[in-house]
Amino acid sequence: MSLVEEAESQVQTLTPAEVDQRLQQEGVLLVDLRDVRELKREGSIPQSLHVPRGMLEFWIDPDSPYYRTEFQQANELILYCNKGWRSALAALSLQNMGIEKVAHMQGGMERWQIEIGKINTPQEI
Repeated sequence: MSLVEEAESQVQTLTPAEVDQRLQQEGVLLVDLRDVRELKREGSIPQSLHVPRGMLEFWIDPDSPYYRTEFQQANELILYCNKGWRSALAALSLQNMGIEKVAHMQGGMERWQIEIGKINTPQEI
Protein backbone atom coordinates (compact mmCIF):
# COMPACT_ATOMS: atom_id res chain seq x y z
CA MET A 1 0.00 0.00 0.00
CA SER A 2 2.93 2.35 0.52
CA LEU A 3 3.71 2.08 -3.21
CA VAL A 4 0.12 3.04 -4.04
CA GLU A 5 0.27 6.01 -1.66
CA GLU A 6 3.55 7.13 -3.20
CA ALA A 7 2.11 6.85 -6.71
CA GLU A 8 -1.01 8.79 -5.75
CA SER A 9 1.17 11.62 -4.43
CA GLN A 10 2.76 11.92 -7.88
CA VAL A 11 -0.14 11.42 -10.31
CA GLN A 12 -3.37 13.21 -10.97
CA THR A 13 -6.24 11.55 -9.15
CA LEU A 14 -9.85 12.08 -10.24
CA THR A 15 -13.13 11.24 -8.55
CA PRO A 16 -15.72 9.24 -10.49
CA ALA A 17 -17.77 12.44 -10.93
CA GLU A 18 -14.76 14.21 -12.45
CA VAL A 19 -14.15 11.26 -14.76
CA ASP A 20 -17.81 11.24 -15.83
CA GLN A 21 -17.53 14.94 -16.75
CA ARG A 22 -14.25 14.49 -18.63
CA LEU A 23 -15.71 11.70 -20.73
CA GLN A 24 -17.87 14.36 -22.40
CA GLN A 25 -14.71 15.96 -23.83
CA GLU A 26 -13.19 14.88 -27.12
CA GLY A 27 -9.87 13.08 -26.96
CA VAL A 28 -10.32 11.55 -23.49
CA LEU A 29 -9.69 7.82 -23.39
CA LEU A 30 -10.84 5.83 -20.37
CA VAL A 31 -8.70 2.72 -19.89
CA ASP A 32 -9.93 -0.29 -17.91
CA LEU A 33 -6.94 -2.18 -16.46
CA ARG A 34 -8.90 -4.94 -14.78
CA ASP A 35 -8.52 -8.62 -15.49
CA VAL A 36 -10.89 -10.09 -18.07
CA ARG A 37 -12.54 -12.13 -15.29
CA GLU A 38 -13.45 -8.89 -13.51
CA LEU A 39 -15.03 -7.55 -16.70
CA LYS A 40 -17.06 -10.71 -17.18
CA ARG A 41 -18.21 -10.63 -13.56
CA GLU A 42 -18.85 -6.88 -13.08
CA GLY A 43 -19.18 -5.27 -16.49
CA SER A 44 -17.34 -2.10 -17.50
CA ILE A 45 -17.73 1.64 -17.67
CA PRO A 46 -19.24 2.80 -20.98
CA GLN A 47 -16.70 4.24 -23.44
CA SER A 48 -13.79 2.47 -21.76
CA LEU A 49 -11.09 0.51 -23.56
CA HIS A 50 -9.99 -2.70 -21.89
CA VAL A 51 -6.21 -3.01 -21.68
CA PRO A 52 -4.81 -5.87 -19.61
CA ARG A 53 -2.55 -4.32 -16.96
CA GLY A 54 0.41 -6.42 -18.07
CA MET A 55 0.18 -5.04 -21.62
CA LEU A 56 -0.40 -1.33 -20.96
CA GLU A 57 3.14 -0.07 -21.47
CA PHE A 58 3.53 -2.22 -24.62
CA TRP A 59 0.21 -1.17 -26.15
CA ILE A 60 0.85 2.53 -25.58
CA ASP A 61 4.44 2.71 -26.85
CA PRO A 62 4.45 3.53 -30.59
CA ASP A 63 7.80 1.75 -30.95
CA SER A 64 6.43 -1.51 -29.53
CA PRO A 65 5.32 -4.29 -31.87
CA TYR A 66 2.21 -4.49 -29.65
CA TYR A 67 1.25 -0.82 -30.13
CA ARG A 68 -2.49 -0.21 -30.40
CA THR A 69 -3.72 2.58 -32.65
CA GLU A 70 -6.55 3.44 -30.25
CA PHE A 71 -4.05 5.59 -28.37
CA GLN A 72 -3.30 7.82 -31.40
CA GLN A 73 -6.43 9.94 -30.99
CA ALA A 74 -6.17 10.26 -27.22
CA ASN A 75 -5.21 13.63 -25.78
CA GLU A 76 -5.72 12.46 -22.21
CA LEU A 77 -5.75 9.03 -20.59
CA ILE A 78 -7.72 8.14 -17.49
CA LEU A 79 -6.95 4.76 -15.98
CA TYR A 80 -9.11 2.69 -13.67
CA CYS A 81 -9.14 -0.73 -12.04
CA ASN A 82 -11.26 -2.25 -9.29
CA LYS A 83 -10.13 -0.19 -6.28
CA GLY A 84 -7.75 2.38 -7.79
CA TRP A 85 -4.54 0.68 -6.70
CA ARG A 86 -3.37 -0.79 -10.02
CA SER A 87 -4.42 2.36 -11.86
CA ALA A 88 -2.36 4.61 -9.55
CA LEU A 89 0.74 2.48 -10.13
CA ALA A 90 0.06 2.30 -13.87
CA ALA A 91 -0.43 6.07 -14.14
CA LEU A 92 2.95 6.61 -12.50
CA SER A 93 4.52 4.13 -14.90
CA LEU A 94 3.09 6.02 -17.89
CA GLN A 95 4.32 9.31 -16.46
CA ASN A 96 7.77 7.77 -16.21
CA MET A 97 7.45 6.85 -19.90
CA GLY A 98 6.83 10.52 -20.72
CA ILE A 99 3.04 10.46 -21.02
CA GLU A 100 2.00 13.83 -19.62
CA LYS A 101 -1.79 13.76 -19.78
CA VAL A 102 -2.57 10.74 -17.62
CA ALA A 103 -4.70 10.40 -14.50
CA HIS A 104 -6.30 7.63 -12.51
CA MET A 105 -9.73 7.26 -10.96
CA GLN A 106 -9.70 7.05 -7.18
CA GLY A 107 -11.69 4.13 -5.82
CA GLY A 108 -11.91 2.43 -9.21
CA MET A 109 -14.89 0.48 -10.47
CA GLU A 110 -16.18 -0.10 -6.94
CA ARG A 111 -16.54 3.64 -6.30
CA TRP A 112 -17.87 4.30 -9.82
CA GLN A 113 -20.69 1.79 -9.28
CA ILE A 114 -21.70 3.47 -6.01
CA GLU A 115 -21.43 7.09 -7.15
CA ILE A 116 -22.24 7.04 -10.88
CA GLY A 117 -23.75 3.64 -11.56
CA LYS A 118 -23.57 3.67 -15.36
CA ILE A 119 -22.03 0.37 -16.46
CA ASN A 120 -22.12 -1.98 -19.41
CA THR A 121 -23.42 -5.26 -18.13
CA PRO A 122 -21.18 -8.28 -18.65
CA GLN A 123 -23.40 -9.43 -21.54
CA GLU A 124 -22.73 -6.13 -23.40
CA ILE A 125 -18.97 -6.52 -23.33
